[in-house]
Amino acid sequence: MARTQIADWIVRAALDGADEIAVLAGVCERLNALGLSLMRASVANNQLDPTHDARGVRWLREQGGLEEAFERSEPDTDEEWLSSPFYALLKSGEQQLRRRFDSTYRRGEFPLLDGFVERGATEYVAFASRVAPNVRLGEGEGIAASWMTDRPAGFTDAQIALIEDIVPALTIAFMLGTTARTARTVITTYLGSHAAERVLAGNIVRGRATAIRAVVWFSDLTGFTRISDATDAEAVLALLNTYAEAQVEAIEALGGHVLKFIGDGILAFFPDDDPALACRRALDAAIATRNRIDALNEERAAAGLPVTRPHVALHVGELLYGNLGSARRLDFTVLGPAVNEASRIESLCGSLDQAIIVSQAFAATAGDAARERLVSLGRYAMKGVGRPQELFTPDPEHPAHAR
Repeated sequence: MARTQIADWIVRAALDGADEIAVLAGVCERLNALGLSLMRASVANNQLDPTHDARGVRWLREQGGLEEAFERSEPDTDEEWLSSPFYALLKSGEQQLRRRFDSTYRRGEFPLLDGFVERGATEYVAFASRVAPNVRLGEGEGIAASWMTDRPAGFTDAQIALIEDIVPALTIAFMLGTTARTARTVITTYLGSHAAERVLAGNIVRGRATAIRAVVWFSDLTGFTRISDATDAEAVLALLNTYAEAQVEAIEALGGHVLKFIGDGILAFFPDDDPALACRRALDAAIATRNRIDALNEERAAAGLPVTRPHVALHVGELLYGNLGSARRLDFTVLGPAVNEASRIESLCGSLDQAIIVSQAFAATAGDAARERLVSLGRYAMKGVGRPQELFTPDPEHPAHAR
């Protein structure tokens, strides 16, 4: 009866949207009401995430629930992980690992457990709950869950059986949360947060697009072909990642959204109900990028690594924002003449010897305060653009552009 009640509660809580911390806390409270005297419980599983490879949720009797994310590292060098009960359990392929803290207990096997013995723990049990490959995402095979008691006699066999019986329901609850989190993480990683929210809200049909007015950012690295011809592939990839990170951090910090990486180029946009504000943020992001790249290049040059810098074009115009592609292979992006014009403007950065160029439309939209930060480069004709237009660059003498 207790097993069914707790398992049913776990499933209901998960379906009602309770997070994993609340689920684990609720399970521990119910088990303790049955006399298990839990002092600690922990559940961990792998994550499909670019910066974290696992996530853990713990419950402590004195503190309640908490969670932690584990950054990606080389698994063979993480001593804390290699000496953990979870690692031993998963490596063994067994379903259960149990240790009584009595005269038979061997100190030093698991340093984590030794510390709890000194705090009055009497027994520890861990379960590995594996799921079938067709319901996994990434490398995770399910969950590992552990339970620790300070009940004087430790767990009874019936209590161990009770815990084991509710682990499948706990696995479903954690895998449900993990799957939803993974879907959001993966889509955001590859589309960016702005586009990802629209896709996850249901905008997944080809041809469904919204007309917006926004600032377009188009950037490209100088001398990249020369560098790639003279550098091995691994170093080129590292260079691309380093320079992309510097730009993306500056763009996102000021409200922009990266839509795609095009070789060594970046297409981003700054949407805002206030176009002038979007322009100011984009200009600030371009200046911040330049300053970040200056510092980065000093470090790379000192280390004997190849250096480059982005040429950045900023334009503002009407865009179509939505799905493009075939019926079952789509891209969520922006389309329109404004994107093409931004690309053409960027191509003039080299011949005009400017790291940042903004369009006439951008300068007009940005407002007087931002316009005072710009100086004219003159009028230029661009391939595919109907008429010559005046182009601008940040005034190097303006206080806001100090290096």
